[in-house]
Amino acid sequence: MSFMAHEAAHLDAPALDSARERSRYALFAGVALGSTGHIAAATVAAIVGQQLLGTPALAGAPGAAVVFGAAMGAVALSWIMARRGRRAGLTGGYLTGVVGAVIATAAVVVRSFPLLIFGTFLIGFGNSSTNLSRYAAADLVPANRRAVAIGLVVWGATIGGVVGPWLVPIAGDFAPKLGLPALAGPYLVPVLFVSLAAVFSFVLLRPDPFALAQESTLRLESDGPALPIREILMRPSVLAAIAALVAGQATMVLIMTMTPLHLTAHNHGLGTVGLVISGHVAGMYALAPVSGWISQRVGSLPTIFLGTGVLVAASLLAALAPPASDALLFVALFLLGFGWNLGFVAGSTLLSAGVDLADRARVQGVADAVIWTTSAVASLGSGVVVAAAGYTTLGFLGVGLVLAPVWLLLNRRQAIAAAGIA
Repeated sequence: MSFMAHEAAHLDAPALDSARERSRYALFAGVALGSTGHIAAATVAAIVGQQLLGTPALAGAPGAAVVFGAAMGAVALSWIMARRGRRAGLTGGYLTGVVGAVIATAAVVVRSFPLLIFGTFLIGFGNSSTNLSRYAAADLVPANRRAVAIGLVVWGATIGGVVGPWLVPIAGDFAPKLGLPALAGPYLVPVLFVSLAAVFSFVLLRPDPFALAQESTLRLESDGPALPIREILMRPSVLAAIAALVAGQATMVLIMTMTPLHLTAHNHGLGTVGLVISGHVAGMYALAPVSGWISQRVGSLPTIFLGTGVLVAASLLAALAPPASDALLFVALFLLGFGWNLGFVAGSTLLSAGVDLADRARVQGVADAVIWTTSAVASLGSGVVVAAAGYTTLGFLGVGLVLAPVWLLLNRRQAIAAAGIA
């Protein structure tokens, strides 16, 4: 990233360390604020969709639009980052999310379902800034601390997971005071919180994180022409990381999506559903620093294998737990979240480790686009599987999905170790 190296050229070592620390705080704050807005909007997406249509048939479409928006945003924002820096990409993404929230608010007011889909797509696009922040944090620390840095930034989403849903009824009560429908209120949460995330990114990410990248993260960087993206994606570490990230995402989304329906179909109340999903979200984000610590101690590949084992256990428990046992399903969903987090943190670390700084944004964008496209497909496909074969079959399918890349990881393990990456 020589085009922005001048931003930090005047800083001495203490000033560089201070700027890096400030940037890490800014990234964490952006994730916390951005996820708060995103999760508040996601909480009511299906409800708003059903209200506008009068039928639940396409109530899941706003949620799917968010996921597809995240996939598109990953590619577009990474393209911007590769040319204009992390600050421009992250700020631009957050601002796009704000525009989406305003449009979604208007959609509720005028009762336009197509406008709602467009707005939620842009909200998902903006959420890509939250997702891509973990990679920026990894560049700001020495290579041997990369996993912990990613884990801490991912942990910021825990705040959103708690605060976002809590703000939904408050915003719903406040909206009529502004002359808006109650269901428009939750979309005001991302208008405010994602705007703050954009401000934090624009003001505090100076110099740009690319300019502040630790020397130890530049190990593979050269001044030659950029390599074709296909060639980079075929590197053992990159291929293994993406395979692990995709398998974990598919398994997690597949089971998570249908668990609330499984619970209500067996006479569990909404309180039980909320408790089980809260445990799942806690597993996904609250233990992210633990995942980072484990990955730093034992390496990315062993942590990915550990996450795979936890996901297998979670999928089997979900498949075999008696439907009446909310306690076992709580444990299964918690383990599902924690297993996903182990693979997510370690896979993201491995992905960053084997790519030049100059190529990193492009590769990370492709990886996240694949991850979020997988999420959309798994979310839509989970209902088909349950309708055709039941929730137990869904759990067994999760086992197969998470085990699918194991042969690839084992086959590439020696090549990754020889490169000194894992």
